Amino acid sequence: MTQQYGVIGLGRSGLATVRYLLRQGITPVVFDTRENPALAEQLPAQVSLLKGELERFEAELMVLDTLVVAPGLSVRSELFARLRLAGKAIIGDVELFASLCDAPVIGITGSNGKTTVTTLVGKMAQAAGINVGVGGNIGTPVLELLEHDAKLYVLELSSFQLETTDSLQLVGATVLNVTSDHMNRYRDLADYRDAKRRIYRHCQMCLVNADDLATMPENANEQNIKQFSLNKPADYWVCEDNGQYWLMAGQSKLIACSELKMSGRHNWANALCAIALGDAAGIDRSAMLEVLRTFGGLTHRCEFIAQFQGIDYINDSKATNIGATIAALQGFEHDAGQTWLIAGGDGKGADFSELAPWLAKTAGVAIFGQDADKIAQVYPLSHRVKDLPEAIDYLTAQAKPGDRILLSPACASWDMYPGFAARGDHFRELVEGLCS
Repeated sequence: MTQQYGVIGLGRSGLATVRYLLRQGITPVVFDTRENPALAEQLPAQVSLLKGELERFEAELMVLDTLVVAPGLSVRSELFARLRLAGKAIIGDVELFASLCDAPVIGITGSNGKTTVTTLVGKMAQAAGINVGVGGNIGTPVLELLEHDAKLYVLELSSFQLETTDSLQLVGATVLNVTSDHMNRYRDLADYRDAKRRIYRHCQMCLVNADDLATMPENANEQNIKQFSLNKPADYWVCEDNGQYWLMAGQSKLIACSELKMSGRHNWANALCAIALGDAAGIDRSAMLEVLRTFGGLTHRCEFIAQFQGIDYINDSKATNIGATIAALQGFEHDAGQTWLIAGGDGKGADFSELAPWLAKTAGVAIFGQDADKIAQVYPLSHRVKDLPEAIDYLTAQAKPGDRILLSPACASWDMYPGFAARGDHFRELVEGLCS
């Protein structure tokens, strides 16, 4: 008898799941908690869409066999507990992908840097002539990747996606770092860490951050672990030699950090991880190093926008949590000039006390948005402003030639913008307005 499927959440991954199931001759029932799902008009006519709180549809859910749940929805509710008790399979689209994929897969997660590393590994594979599929939490939903007959898949995986993934086989997997994020969904930092570490369950090589013990797998054979570090010798690390910094594999120099087009020490770590994962997948090293010489990084991630009156303006709007902002400040710590920071927004339940010592190292901080007062509580020297234009005006008046003004908010943007990209684009527009 044909299994009956439900798809819960009509985002991009949900629509990709519907289309995949239809190609298999299975017509699912779709559920969405929103009254006006953005992609509803793209649903084929034969697919039923039930809108509203899921609890209203418990009877309809109970007659289904498998529920493919969007990552944005928590599966920890009492409703999902009852569905599990009734024998329903509750999975995500990545778990469905895992049952279908027959090529090697690299998996990348972490609080910060995962999009950069995923993109880098994908570009390295392309440079080596490999037909690669890149997606997951970024870009293309995983089930759409299967349409391209790739010889290697590189997936960015969020903690939300990993909650509903149990059997994904990975040739290499990493948790880049673990810092406070999504505390409005997880019980505590350990709960969030454990969701991230699910990526190691079925992998041939676990790549861990020797500078962040939270990234270490709970149960793994020593021969399956490789480590990277910015601070000490490791399988992949950074070495200083006569004032020159090098990316290293063991005792072998790979490339001088000065040759990397990406800026910031945090991007040295991203480059190390990309090389290590590429090694696990057998990507040609020379191709990987050439990519590092030409790839300048992603938009909204420590992106240089312009220089005005000798002041650099840097867009790091993607820094939607504390760890990302700390990484950005660390990246500029040894550069000439002072850093003036713009921060604030929706802190997603984070405790900002960890950020305070880094704020104290800046020349000044302008804060705005929903949780600005929470930042001010841990760093009273912060200057409260109304919005981003006022922050730029205030810091531009304070900064001197040779300094930098860094938008790295340590918060999500949802209180004032549709997303981090809109916030970063607004920053760009305002800076370009200064220069015009």
